[in-house]
Amino acid sequence: MSPESTGNGAGFEAPHIGSQDMPRWDTGELIDAPKFTSRNWFALLGPGLIMGGSAIGGGEWLLGPKVTGVYGAGLLWLATLSILGQVLYNIEISRYTLYTGEPIFTGKFRLMPGPKFWVVAYLLFDFGSVFPYLAANAAVPMGTLIKGGVVPDPANVDSDWYLMKGLAYLVFIGALIPLLFGGKIYRSLKAVMTFKLVVVFGFLLFLAFGYSKAQTWTEIATGFVSFGNVPVLRGEDANGNGKLDEGEDWDDDKRLDFVEPSLGLVFDTDNDGKKDASDVNNDGEPDPMVNVKRDGKVLRWPDLDGDSLPDTVLPFDTTGDGQSDLDVPLDRDEDGKLDEFVDVDGDEYRDGRNVDSLWSMMFGGANISDIDFTMIGFIAGLAAIAGSGGLSNTPTSNYTRDQGWGMGHHVGAIPSAIGGHDIELSHSGTVFEVTEESLPRWKAWYKHVARDQLAVWLPSCFVGIALPAMLSIQFLSFAEADQGDKWTMSVMTAQGVENAVAESGEGLGKFCWFMTIFCGFLVLAPTMSSSADGIIRRWVDAFWTASAKLREMDPKHIKVVYLRVLIAYSIFGLIMLSLPPADLISYATMFFNIALGISCWHTVAINTTLLPKPLRPRLFIRVALIVAGGYFFMLGTLSVLQQTGLLVKITG
Repeated sequence: MSPESTGNGAGFEAPHIGSQDMPRWDTGELIDAPKFTSRNWFALLGPGLIMGGSAIGGGEWLLGPKVTGVYGAGLLWLATLSILGQVLYNIEISRYTLYTGEPIFTGKFRLMPGPKFWVVAYLLFDFGSVFPYLAANAAVPMGTLIKGGVVPDPANVDSDWYLMKGLAYLVFIGALIPLLFGGKIYRSLKAVMTFKLVVVFGFLLFLAFGYSKAQTWTEIATGFVSFGNVPVLRGEDANGNGKLDEGEDWDDDKRLDFVEPSLGLVFDTDNDGKKDASDVNNDGEPDPMVNVKRDGKVLRWPDLDGDSLPDTVLPFDTTGDGQSDLDVPLDRDEDGKLDEFVDVDGDEYRDGRNVDSLWSMMFGGANISDIDFTMIGFIAGLAAIAGSGGLSNTPTSNYTRDQGWGMGHHVGAIPSAIGGHDIELSHSGTVFEVTEESLPRWKAWYKHVARDQLAVWLPSCFVGIALPAMLSIQFLSFAEADQGDKWTMSVMTAQGVENAVAESGEGLGKFCWFMTIFCGFLVLAPTMSSSADGIIRRWVDAFWTASAKLREMDPKHIKVVYLRVLIAYSIFGLIMLSLPPADLISYATMFFNIALGISCWHTVAINTTLLPKPLRPRLFIRVALIVAGGYFFMLGTLSVLQQTGLLVKITG
C-alpha cells in the first residue's frame, strides 16, 4: 500500500456510493501511465499475458479439436463472438480497477442490495469453476507417454484407473506450487505462462508452416467469420440426383453418404428419470422397445416390427424411392450391445453430420428441422471455454491491480505464502479526484489496458483455437474425430502428426509425436495453476474488503488468508478428482456462460453507477457489453437444457 494513499487526499473526500456495508474508499493521486516503446514492451505486458496463456486451455485443446474434427472449421464463429465479448468484458472490468484499485468482484459487492446478497449469488454462479477438470485431463497425455503411446483406459483397466488418478493428483498438487512461492503470485504465473506460450506456440507454428496445407488455413479463417452456421444432420445428395457431385463429399470418403440414424436412448417414457426409448426414424416419437438381458444387465432394444423380439437389422432406403433395399445390422461388431448408430456403409463413422447456415434455413430452402440439437450443448461448451470462460476472466482486474496499474499503485497485491513478506494489500480501494490534470492520465491508463488486451490476449485466444483446430483438420480423419472420446482428443492426433512428419525423417516424426502429446500436457497443467489462483483470488479479494472481521486484520496478513483458502481448495479438489473427467468438465462448464452473461450486465451497472461520469463507458460500449451478456446467457441456457435432457423434449 503506497504512502501516497490518504484518507482525504488534498481536501478531496472519496464518495461512499452503494452499499454502506462496504468501507469508504481512500483517496490518492493517479500516477502517470508508462510509455510503451520498442525497448520496454515486454516489461509492460500485463494481465493479457497471463490470461492469454490461460486461454489456451481446456476449451481449445479438449473440445475444439472434437468440434473441428467432426464439422471442420464451420462452427468457429461461435468462438469468435465469445472471444470478442470477453475482450470487451476484460477491458471494462479493468476500467473499474483503474479508478478504485479494487478488483471487479469487490465492485459487485458495493452495489445494492449489498455484499450478503451478492456473496450467495456469485457462489452459485461460480460453482463450476471449482472443479479441477484440467488436472484430470492433463493426466491423459502423461499416462499415454508412460504407457508408450497407448491411451489409458481407466474405465476398463484397473491399473489404468490407479495410474490416471495418481497422475491427476500429481498434476493438481504441482499446479498449486507456483501459488506458494515467488513474492507476488502474479509474477510466478507470468513466468509459467510465458514458458507455456513459447513452447506450445513454437511447436504448433512449426507444424503449421511445415506440414499443413493452405486450404486448411483458409477453412479455419473462413470458419471464424461464418456467422450463423449450425450443425445439421443431412445426406450428401444435396440436389437429389442420386450421384456424388462436386462439393457434396463432406467427409472426403468418395461415397454418397446418407443420414445414419442414432440408436441412442432419447426418451423417458415412464418418467422414472432414465431414458428408455430411441427415435430411429427421427419422427419425434419413441420407438417400440423391448428388454434384452446381457451379462446380467438389462438393455433397451428397438422392436420396430412389433414382434416383441429385439430387431437384429433395420430396413434402410438407400435410393430415396421410399422403398427399403438394404438390411443394416444393429450390432455390427456382435458384442451383444446396440451400436451407437445405424452404420449403413460399415465405416464406423456416423454419416450425415454437416453444417448449414441459419440464414438459408430462414430465407432459403433448407429445413430448420435438420439442426442436430444433440450437439448444441457440446458446441456451447466450446464457446463457454473459448478464451477464458465463465468467471475465469474476472482475475484480469485482480492482475491489473497486482501489476500496480492505475490506482492499483496505491493498494498493494496478494503475496505468495513464501517469499512475499514485504507485500501488503489494503482493505479498501483508493480513488482519485477527476480534474483537468488527472483525466489525461486516466485516458492513458485505459489505453494501456486496452492495448494489453487487444494486442496480447485477443490474438492469443484466436491463435489458441486456430492451431489445435489445424491439428484436428489436418491430421485427423472425420471417422477418428467422431469416434474419439473428447477427453483423449489431445493425444489422438499425435499418430497423424507422426505419420505426416515421418516423411522428413523417422526420428523427427517420433519427436513430433512426443511433442504433440507433451503440448497437450503443457496446455492443460499450467492453466490449472491460473484457474486455481483465479477462483481463490477473486473470493479472497472480495472478502478482504467486504468482511468486517477480515478488515480488522493487518494488511500484511492477506497472504495468511490466501494460504488458508488455498488449503481448503486443495482438499476439495483432491476429493473431486475421484469423479470421472467427463463428469468434471460437464459440471464445470454447465453454468459458465450463464455466469459470464450475468457478470457482463453487472459490470455495466457498476461502471455506470460507481464511477464518476467522465470515466464511465460510452453508450456504444454499454450496449455492446449488454448484447455480449445476452449471447453468453443464451449459450449457457442451451447448454443447461441439453445436459439436463430438456432440449430434446423441447425440440421434439
